[in-house]
Amino acid sequence: MSISTLTLNDGNQVPWIAFGTGTALFQQDAQDAVKTAIANGFTHLDGAQMYENEESLGVGIKASGMPRSALFITTKLHRLQPDQTAKSALQVSLKKLGVEYVDLYLVHVPDHHAGRLKEVWKSMEECKREGLSKSIGVSNFEVEHLEEILEGAEFPPSVNQVEIHPYVWKSLQPVIALHKQHNIVTSSFAGLSPIFRAPGGPLDPVIEKIRARLESTRGEPVSAGHVLNKWLEQYGILVVTTSSKADRMREYLDTANVPRLTAEEIESIEIAGAQRHQKFFVCLIT
Repeated sequence: MSISTLTLNDGNQVPWIAFGTGTALFQQDAQDAVKTAIANGFTHLDGAQMYENEESLGVGIKASGMPRSALFITTKLHRLQPDQTAKSALQVSLKKLGVEYVDLYLVHVPDHHAGRLKEVWKSMEECKREGLSKSIGVSNFEVEHLEEILEGAEFPPSVNQVEIHPYVWKSLQPVIALHKQHNIVTSSFAGLSPIFRAPGGPLDPVIEKIRARLESTRGEPVSAGHVLNKWLEQYGILVVTTSSKADRMREYLDTANVPRLTAEEIESIEIAGAQRHQKFFVCLIT
């Protein structure tokens, strides 16, 4: 299955959907899940130093038999140790992953680098210049964090990965507006949280109505997950998702084949989402 790509502000291409090794795989052996994800069509693997499973991510990649050139690998910078830089931390990650470079390297949590974000970003830029990471970006950054590193940056962030679903969509508009201003790709995690973590909310009947319409139009099964992932896809958002089940992995990739949502359906999702403000990952592990 061919996966469409998004163009980053440095000209590189990124698959629009990624298999993530956080959440359920946090501090767990990711080898089998990664092998299954690749076997079922994922080419973008999203890891992080914080997840403490980069070695098994690397083993899974190697065991898949997929050539490095066919894969897009992301990792993220954790809290720096004394005398460590973003570059030296990435060099450790590359050894764990068993690769010579990553495609995308993100600063994971801005508060881990309070007072030195500009310094950290300079080291991230060094990683890009030296080819250790083809693209660089950030995660969980709000407007003030982005503005801090954009001032005087040689390379603006290519991506900002944040929690995105209809229950936080309204509150995210200022940061998304800044993304548009600097051509930063918006990336989402926890996009299906309203379904799996907060059933019974105001979004449920809206999603079900749209799901039924899409299924009727398509003539094949459509899930609630399809609906939310389609909503994200139509905004050009890079989706990071995960599952231990092969059929669920295939479902997520199948989003591209689901009919498009109408403007009215998109509006109904966002109106329902605005009725509840709820983040599901408020406190990131320190």
